[in-house]
Order: sequence, then C-alpha cells, then structure tokens
Amino acid sequence: MNQYIICNMRGAIYSFLFEDGRAVEIHCDRPEQESILGNIYVGRIRDIAKNIGAAFVEIAPDVVCYLPLDEVQNPIYVKKGTSAKPQQGDELLVQVSREAIKTKYASVTTNLTLHGKYLLLTTGNTQIHASAKLGKMEKLRLIGLVKELKQEYARSADANSHKELSALREDVAAPDRGNPRVRKYGWLVRTNAEETDRAVLRKDMERLLALYQSLIQEGTHRMSGSCVLSVPHRWLSRLSDLYDSSTEQFLTDDEELFREMRNYLSVYQPEDLPKLIYSPDAMQPLYKKYSLEKQLDDALSEHVWLKSGGYLVIQPTEALTVIDVNTGKYEGSQKNRQKAFFKINCEAAAEAARQIRLRNLSGIILIDFINMDAPEDNKELLDELENLLRQDPVRTTLVDMTKLSLVEITRMKKEKPLSAQVLPV
Repeated sequence: MNQYIICNMRGAIYSFLFEDGRAVEIHCDRPEQESILGNIYVGRIRDIAKNIGAAFVEIAPDVVCYLPLDEVQNPIYVKKGTSAKPQQGDELLVQVSREAIKTKYASVTTNLTLHGKYLLLTTGNTQIHASAKLGKMEKLRLIGLVKELKQEYARSADANSHKELSALREDVAAPDRGNPRVRKYGWLVRTNAEETDRAVLRKDMERLLALYQSLIQEGTHRMSGSCVLSVPHRWLSRLSDLYDSSTEQFLTDDEELFREMRNYLSVYQPEDLPKLIYSPDAMQPLYKKYSLEKQLDDALSEHVWLKSGGYLVIQPTEALTVIDVNTGKYEGSQKNRQKAFFKINCEAAAEAARQIRLRNLSGIILIDFINMDAPEDNKELLDELENLLRQDPVRTTLVDMTKLSLVEITRMKKEKPLSAQVLPV
C-alpha cells in the first residue's frame, strides 16, 4: 500500500511518502521558515549582468533573485522601459523556481506555471505537451482532449464566458503604458492525468483559467515587491504533486493538520477526499507506528547498508554529491568475485536511486561503483540505473560513465536537500 503521512515531529511538519512499505520521499517544513517556492511576485530588475547573461530581480525589500536572461519567454510586464529587452527598472511578474541554497540566490522565472492536479498552465511554452512518463497512446489521447477543450473555450458562445476568456485568447495583447502585455499560455498534461476522463480535465482547466485571469488582472496593477500569488504550504501542495496516483491513503494524527488537508482537498482535489484518514492514537502515534524517526535518521546517515553486506557512503559537498559503493561485509571466493561485484553494484544502483530521491539530492551526483572487468556488465548496470532514475518525479539524467569509472548523474534543483531542511544552516 502506498501512503502519504503528515505529522508534527521534532518541532516541524514532516511529510513521508511510502511506496510498498518503504519511504521514498521525506520533507521537512518549519513554520518559521515558510518556503517562497512557487510564489509569484511583481519583481523589479535591479541589475543586468551581461557577462553572465542574467538579471538580478528584487521581489521584496533586500530579497534579490537570479533570472537567466536566455530563459525569459513571454514576460508579463507591469512597468516597461523603452527597450524591447529586459532592462534595469523594469517591473514584471516572476515566479520563484528554486529556493536559495546556502550562498546561492533563489532563482525566478518569467515562465509562470499554475498547478492543477492533472494539468499545468504555462506562460512560457505556449504549446500543448504531456508528461514523458505517460505511454504513447495515452499521451496522444490526453493531448487530443486538451486541444478539444481549448477549442471549446475559444468558440464559447456564452456572453459571460466570452467576456472573461477574451483577455486570455492567445492573439490578444492589451496595451499597458505604451507596452504590450503578452497573454499567451500553454498546457502540460501531468502524469496524474493517466486514464482521466474529459469531465475531470475540464474542471481542472476551468479552475486554472480562472486563476490565470485573476492573476493577470490583479498582478499587472500591483506595486513592485508585491506577492501576487502565494501557493499553499508545501506540505499541502505536495498532495497534488504525488505523481503516483496509486497513493491510497493520506494519513495524519494531528487535528489541525487534518482540517487544513481536508479544506485543501475540498477545493483542489475533491475526488481524493476519501483517501484522507484522521488517525489519532495516544498510545501509538503515527511517528511510532511507522518508525518515522528512525526513517528520518537513516535518511540523514552517511552510511547505508545493503542486504548483500555491501554499503553506500553518501557525502554531499559544496559542488556535488559523491556516493561510494563498497563491498563491506561480503565474503566470497576469488573465483566468483566479478559475479558478486555485479550483484552488489545492481543492489547499490537501486538503493542509490532511492536515496537520491529520499534525500532530495540535486545538481551533480557521482556514483563510484565497484570496478568490474566485463564491459557488458557495466552496460547492463547503466541500463538498469537509467531505468530506476526514470521513476524519479524530479528530472534526473544519467550522463555517462567517466574514464575513471565514475557514473555521472544530474538532478534538477528545486527544494533544499533534506539535510538542509532538517538542519538549516
């Protein structure tokens, strides 16, 4: 059974995602350190750094973020200077796409993304796409449904609907202080939409269009530094980010958390309300029943033991994370060494993929597997690892094996790693 457990523990709100009885994700949210990830602001460009192709955008007093200029697509300006390109003093809508990590600024984007459970509305990519994790036929079916729904809205004869949606038509550009305000948007069908019918997609689309219209109308008349859209608490919004629709239960034993989860699901995911379970038990709270503290401690430990007797050593550094595979307690004959190394490496690959997701590691990750003599064994190992990494909801790429037999992986940075969430520096 796949379960999502939310509880108060160690002075914070912890979220645990279990798949087949094993934790695959852990998140820590502290009330005093509310995340701004996903929030949309009226930002003001403070500086343009041409040498690195970036702008520094102030989204609140003394809160500066990094904006790559080559990623600026269809920007929605609140105030625009004379140049067609972004320039100092411009005010525009930006969304926080990555949290600040240690000495690095938070990153923002002009590609605004509004999240539904089944669809994403995007202002950067204005086409209709579907998650790569969906099968080919299902992808074509869902894209076809979204295209039909989009055309229905465009042809709507209802006067009120036409009036509301006319501002959202892709060919409309409303003047604003002498400069165009772009209204283009596109759709991404999420993995969660698999086997979803037309009516459910339509409802999700209607909610996102209404939210987008409200965002445009309000956001383009707000002052610089204003927060136009504040996303729900991360521990709540993850309820719609559970890519595996087979999650059967949302569990909590905290009355206040239960109430907030119920309110969130009632608005955004009413079809998932039956999954919500309030499970108070003074004798056996959830953190004891599911050994959550041990799960957390294991996810913060440098060493991870494998069933074969081998173990992983996971060491994050400033620039990258290194995962070292060791034979450990394995005792076998010299004759079967290569066969044993292959077995340990395959087990290590599965555990490394799980640990990367569990600890929310990102950036460059190097895995130092046990050296094997047979090229076909290395190829089979890399193929298996690549298949395992595809199951990660965060974009993760196996780059290659280097000449020193190090396997290089990259994983998109969004939230802080678990260690920084639990032990903020």
